[in-house]
Amino acid sequence: MSWILTKYLITAAVVVAVSEVAKRSDKLGALVAALPLVTILALIWLHLENQPQGKLANHAWYTFWYVLPTLPMFLVFPALLSRFGFWPALFVSSMITLGGFLAFALLVRRFGVDLLP
Repeated sequence: MSWILTKYLITAAVVVAVSEVAKRSDKLGALVAALPLVTILALIWLHLENQPQGKLANHAWYTFWYVLPTLPMFLVFPALLSRFGFWPALFVSSMITLGGFLAFALLVRRFGVDLLP
């Protein structure tokens, strides 16, 4: 139980740190947020829990493919924010991301990459 609590605290601290850095500097906050900190932490947790190398490699592999269709959100959200406000912009850009992900998953399936569970 203490291991899970430790993981939660460290992971939460990373998210809080990113938001605190972003308050002080837009560019530095975005840079830190763009770093694959969550993936790095997940890989560390998997490694420390003695997961096989194949599990770690698969996690990194699928993370690459899942990141690609999320990128348009970071262009759509700012454009919608000034017109519709925070919550509608977040919702619409999230729905666009979901639709983009589904379309992307169907596209890459043709090349042997299966992203859908």
